[in-house]
Amino acid sequence: MASSIETTSTTTTLKNNGNTYLSVDTNDAVTFATGGISVSSLNGGQLGGRRNIVMNGEMKVAQRSASVAGLGAASGYFTLDRWAMSNGDASAGRYTMAQVADGPAGFANCLKLTTTTADTSIAAGEALVLGTKFEGQDVQQLQKGTATAKQVTVSFYVKGNANALYVCELEDNDNARINTQSFAVTTAWNRIELTFAADTSDPLDDDNAKSLSLNWWFHAGSTYSGGTFASNTWADTVQANRCAVDDFTSIFDATSRTFFITGVQMELGSVATPFEHRSYGTELALCQRYYERVTAGSAHSTFVSGFCTTTTASQATLSYSAKRAVPTITFSAASTFRVAHENSAKACTSISASEIGDRIAIIDAGVSSGLTAGQGMGITANNDATAYYELNAEL
Repeated sequence: MASSIETTSTTTTLKNNGNTYLSVDTNDAVTFATGGISVSSLNGGQLGGRRNIVMNGEMKVAQRSASVAGLGAASGYFTLDRWAMSNGDASAGRYTMAQVADGPAGFANCLKLTTTTADTSIAAGEALVLGTKFEGQDVQQLQKGTATAKQVTVSFYVKGNANALYVCELEDNDNARINTQSFAVTTAWNRIELTFAADTSDPLDDDNAKSLSLNWWFHAGSTYSGGTFASNTWADTVQANRCAVDDFTSIFDATSRTFFITGVQMELGSVATPFEHRSYGTELALCQRYYERVTAGSAHSTFVSGFCTTTTASQATLSYSAKRAVPTITFSAASTFRVAHENSAKACTSISASEIGDRIAIIDAGVSSGLTAGQGMGITANNDATAYYELNAEL
């Protein structure tokens, strides 16, 4: 029997001697019956390039510190780049946040939270949330707030010292909407895959401000857990519903509690594809749009060069890679810097930044005396390899 083509309203099928070997439906799903190849919608999403919307999901970059202990009294970025911790009301619970070399196969690093002080008397407003934040202009592909809004799949590897149940959340910061799902943790590394429904309500702003957050909840008082949990449902934010899932675990329930996470990926569609590994250099450059720290590394490293403006003041131009917005520039103690000038060096009594732009700033360094106006100078480490400056343009 010769090859034949059979067509219906929804499918085109190619047959040879009565056997189907190629089927194409109206949704662009292609199946090769004899070859075992199935391609689900070639036009359904991005096939190559950068699929993972998350930055530093492999937990490679930690410009601030590899480990910080005694956390729990304040919110902020402490260790791994792009990963912030948020607190609710004051809690007695304390934890250590660290980058550790204990990932699953293929992952050298992970983020580890370790409870160091328990808190089993949970006040209503207490909370502990790990999150990463996205500019509106970087999540327009979700088409949120339109009739063609896309599903998004979040996947990540987790483990802990014991079984636990936590909550993963997508938060629309522009329109105060959330979508939450719970996930289980065991003592072995497991990949969690959560597909979040498309949201046809409320588009995200197309700008460089915070529009979307991906959050993990580890501790919540009744303010956040006293309502009704609606898994994978977009709704206007009701605080009491965010962690109202049965059997939610508090990471502060015992000092033995730990949580590990790595390989975080967020991508369009309903399928969690293999994790997209990126080079350290690429990941660092992505992170430096939000935060950059430059440390001397040796006792007398030169940071910038400029000129003396008076006998006690000098200026230099600092250039850097483009930041998300005009950054805040801060320095280690003024005494960790000096002005090198005419074969001598003067310890700085002050150092600050002015005329700050998204790529360039003026550094003003003051000394007690001994400079010559109009002469060249360099701002160097003052016999201190830990001297640093940092630029912060975080969301």
